[in-house]
Amino acid sequence: MSKLIHTCYRIGDIDRSVAFYEALGFKEFGRLPIRDEAINVFMGFPDDGPRLELTYNFGVDSYDLGTGYNHIAVTVDDLDGTLARLREKGIEPEKPPYTVREGGPRLCFVRDPDGYRIELIESEPAPS
Repeated sequence: MSKLIHTCYRIGDIDRSVAFYEALGFKEFGRLPIRDEAINVFMGFPDDGPRLELTYNFGVDSYDLGTGYNHIAVTVDDLDGTLARLREKGIEPEKPPYTVREGGPRLCFVRDPDGYRIELIESEPAPS
């Protein structure tokens, strides 16, 4: 049985990227040096494990994101509260929260320090 275990993308500054993902609730699980070329930083949600691999290549501070990549998606319990906490750290959504369809969850997008888009989707409340 196959399963998707992580997503990786390249970053220009480790501390800046780790701070951004920690603001979203991610935890740093560890760092793995790749010879003298790079460092992989493994991030994820505490209960889910390291699902995001951030690769910092020494001597490279930016990348061309291209037109093929779009985003990763993360659920949040309280979209307004999450956006308020992010705003305190200087992180603003691309546009105000919206729904794609009638009765659908609210969502919005933010960008990490390297320009990667993160979709924040408000979780449906548990039935009472």
